[in-house]
Amino acid sequence: MDISVVVPLFNEDESLPELTAWIDKVMIDNNFSYEIVLVDDGSTDRSWEVIEELRLQNPAIKGIKFRRNYGKSAALNVGFEATQGDVVITMDADLQDSPDEIPELYRRIKEEKLDIISGWKKKRYDPITKTIPTKLFNAATRKMSGIELNDFNCGLKAYRSDVIKTIEVYGEMHRYIPVIAKWAGFSKIAEQVVEHRARKYGTTKFGFSRFINGFLDLLSIFFVGKFGKRPMHFFGSLGVLSFFIGIIMALYILFEKKYLIWQGLAYRDVTDQPLFYLSLVAIVVGSQMFLAGFIAELLSRNAPERNQYLIEKELR
Repeated sequence: MDISVVVPLFNEDESLPELTAWIDKVMIDNNFSYEIVLVDDGSTDRSWEVIEELRLQNPAIKGIKFRRNYGKSAALNVGFEATQGDVVITMDADLQDSPDEIPELYRRIKEEKLDIISGWKKKRYDPITKTIPTKLFNAATRKMSGIELNDFNCGLKAYRSDVIKTIEVYGEMHRYIPVIAKWAGFSKIAEQVVEHRARKYGTTKFGFSRFINGFLDLLSIFFVGKFGKRPMHFFGSLGVLSFFIGIIMALYILFEKKYLIWQGLAYRDVTDQPLFYLSLVAIVVGSQMFLAGFIAELLSRNAPERNQYLIEKELR
């Protein structure tokens, strides 16, 4: 199969017929063998009924329905597992991404031997309350990851099949899939300017909390990417540093007291000095961080499954 199109959705019953018809037209015009994997993230409208109706009309359409809402990352992760195409395209269900971009994305993945192509919505139709935080996040992600992309959060992306079968997406980390892929060893990442269309049906499903969650997930990715397999290197290093700073301060206090006694000068008791308590805190914190690194090292060897979701129905 040439292409798998993965579409996560939540309450998008109005746009699904138009979107799937548009994808189907693009695929037929370009002679692609394809499938459309629609992942219903616990919709409360008629989205699943629409998917069942569309499936009767087009056997290339597959559907997965979550029993409740888990989020876009969960929908993408389960959709990735169900794909069979050599190239996987992701797009949103709100018709703001254009299926007409698919042929060029497919061509570049195949001909340029790329791992990922991330769409860049250079001209956006979003309100300023969304565009400014997005620019800040993109700048922060570029700085921390070293990946020169202008739009990490664009829903329209293309992947070589090996990439999405290797990585794991959870939490709110769908925004940082290129970063996750880079840490997994997929470094051929490119960008393509794509069309951003005004929303035709419904309203956006994302609130302000996504920016806070996104920032926290960025920190998680950075930590897991660098220290996920060796947490002792992070916690242990900080713990040892804090422990030795505490020891040095404690020794300084003791030697200072001994020196003053030897010189016959006035001195304070060790426990009367604030520096003593700072040194004590540093020693305790250092010991705790060292133990945290040791425990994390043990846990990393037996990490539990993170992506287990209740699937109510499937159309394969």
